Amino acid sequence: MDTIPDPARRDTSGNRDSLHQRIMRDIEQRILSAEWMPGDRIPSEQALTEQYGCSRMTVNKALTQLAQSGLILRRRKTGSVVKRQDTRTAILAIYDVADEVKSHGLTYRYTICERLQRHPTMQETTCPGFREKEALLALTVLHLADDEPFCLEERVISLSAAPDAAEESFADLAPGAWLLNHVAWTSGEHRISAESSNARVSKLLKVTKGSALLVVQRLTWRQGEPVTRVRLNYPGHQHRLTADFTPIQGLRPNS
Repeated sequence: MDTIPDPARRDTSGNRDSLHQRIMRDIEQRILSAEWMPGDRIPSEQALTEQYGCSRMTVNKALTQLAQSGLILRRRKTGSVVKRQDTRTAILAIYDVADEVKSHGLTYRYTICERLQRHPTMQETTCPGFREKEALLALTVLHLADDEPFCLEERVISLSAAPDAAEESFADLAPGAWLLNHVAWTSGEHRISAESSNARVSKLLKVTKGSALLVVQRLTWRQGEPVTRVRLNYPGHQHRLTADFTPIQGLRPNS
């Protein structure tokens, strides 16, 4: 953290980040981007107080919440360090569709089919964290491999979590890749299903209506606040899902 951010930055939804939230986001970005590794020491409360020009109470509040989220360990005499995470890993990692296409030796490109700023639908408000009047950016993106439809992405981004997305053109990076590079997240959930394609999805993917789809839905949060919700639609006849896993030490099957 070489520069002092604005004490309160207004985002596109009209909210103001409190200073302790800005401190939290700066630190978590360093951790989640692997700039600060497990065991690395966090700057002292006194150093952060001087850097951000704020009270020690504000810094303490930020560090306390980071500790509660499991990102850092606070030690009374030695200070705070980046926490070593549990050795368990998710069955599905968060990946970039472009990398997936290129791994098959195919040429990748994408096109933004739809873009709209709106409030959550009734279904989206059932997602933990999404609020009824929250500002969202809704995007439909078609990913292509050798100019043939590979995946249809339907995504909503919280403009509270990612205010810069409102003005981002996504001309150089697809929304998913842009989020991975610009917005930190602390937890996520995958849902995988087999579904039939509706008329709209069928037209964009160039498949027959009612064709089988492999659908991967993903939700990510930062400190309990939603970042993005995405639905990835893959033509079922072209894709299969493979995941590597290992047993968790100390876990036994039910008898």
